[in-house]
Amino acid sequence: MYEEAVERYFAAWNAATPGEVAKAVAAAFTEDGTFTDPLADVAGHDGIVAAITGAHQQFPGFKFTLTGTPDGHHNLVRFTWDLVSTADGSSPAAGFDVITLAEDGRISGVAGFLDRVPGV
Repeated sequence: MYEEAVERYFAAWNAATPGEVAKAVAAAFTEDGTFTDPLADVAGHDGIVAAITGAHQQFPGFKFTLTGTPDGHHNLVRFTWDLVSTADGSSPAAGFDVITLAEDGRISGVAGFLDRVPGV
């Protein structure tokens, strides 16, 4: 259950086109899902799509990759990630997220934390 939710989460963040992002967000998040990190505080599919699209615009040619193994209990899952260049493997950003799962297994909320950011 936890691994599938994390896989859907990364599918949304790594989708290539706006249409694919919207479809992946709908599969991963509840309609009223939230995403909060130091750079964004959004709700609903449109807000989450906008946050993901903004990250794609800021970091073209990068993918979010899972590092380590997701760890969960009850309806909570935590995991770490790196933002990695598909061109040279550099990783300007890294962090960890805690997701809350709804009864249907989709994500109802994300609390994201940045451990490494560009220029810091």
